Amino acid sequence: MDQTHSSRYAESGVDIDKANDFISNIKPLVSSTFRRGVLTDIGGFGGLFALGGDRYSDPVLVSSTDGVGTKLKIASLCNKHDTIGIDLVAMCVNDIVVSGAQPLFFLDYFSVGKLEVDVATDVVKGIAKGCEISKCSLIGGETAEMPGLYTGGDYDLAGFVVGIAERDKIIDGSEIKVGDKLIGLTSSGIHSNGYSLVRKICFEELGLTVDDQVPELGCTLGEELLKPTRIYVETLLNLFKNFKVRGLTHITGGGFTDNIPRVLPKGTKANIQKGSWPNMPIFDFLQSKGNISELEMYRTFNCGIGMVLIIDSKAVDDVTQQLIALGESPHVIGEVDVRKEDERAVEYVE
Repeated sequence: MDQTHSSRYAESGVDIDKANDFISNIKPLVSSTFRRGVLTDIGGFGGLFALGGDRYSDPVLVSSTDGVGTKLKIASLCNKHDTIGIDLVAMCVNDIVVSGAQPLFFLDYFSVGKLEVDVATDVVKGIAKGCEISKCSLIGGETAEMPGLYTGGDYDLAGFVVGIAERDKIIDGSEIKVGDKLIGLTSSGIHSNGYSLVRKICFEELGLTVDDQVPELGCTLGEELLKPTRIYVETLLNLFKNFKVRGLTHITGGGFTDNIPRVLPKGTKANIQKGSWPNMPIFDFLQSKGNISELEMYRTFNCGIGMVLIIDSKAVDDVTQQLIALGESPHVIGEVDVRKEDERAVEYVE
């Protein structure tokens, strides 16, 4: 009886046996991310994680969820799926480290029309790698086969992370003052935002394919567009040990224009010094070929800066020296100023 039901379900497009094979494939990948606190193995109905009450005096849990948008289409076009999971983790963990939180555990949701075990395994390889980079445990997830909802090899991803911070060390921007400096940490490229516009320019308007060599980029278009989102967790957690960071902004959708104001106190603005960090070829390429205005570039893309720190001006030299020691290429990109009633929260100055 069970075999008959399983066979009929497979005929409808959902193969339970293939799903079980997938789980077997990813078990070692998942377990490789486990850190102290993980109490369950993959396969349970819920993931258990012990906080360890002796490590924090007043702990606060910090959570976030995100996806990678239409960058998934690039992975499919390139038939390369082992880095998109890094993007997924990065988009989530970078969002909680800006509050001063250390990521604890991660869960993923993978939905697909028809499960291809090799593709799905590669996706989880990337997720596991992202968790390894951010020292975060992958303790669970969900794989959903939904024939009829997705076509061809299309799939979607969502990620969920929980981290922890000491209440009195939470970074919320409330201590930001006029005169504070903005330090930018470089991105690896586009990261995971703006890909609908990227695809329109590159594929529809220019007629390029992911296999085309682009002289301005020094690689194929696909190689450039699939560069994984940088994970800033280790750098920032190390910096927090020695320095007070007054505000942090993860530059994602909305670019500088929409993200920096999220941490600025009322009555302040950020003056961004144009040209204070090196141009990346991919952004010059997109702006010129897509005829994109400067202001739209700053509101759509990270333009080469993936994370912005706001610190006391007196600490700039010491902070930049430690960031360099941690392998970063920091750039002082602006400062906090008084905002007049008719001014924008982010101004771009020469």
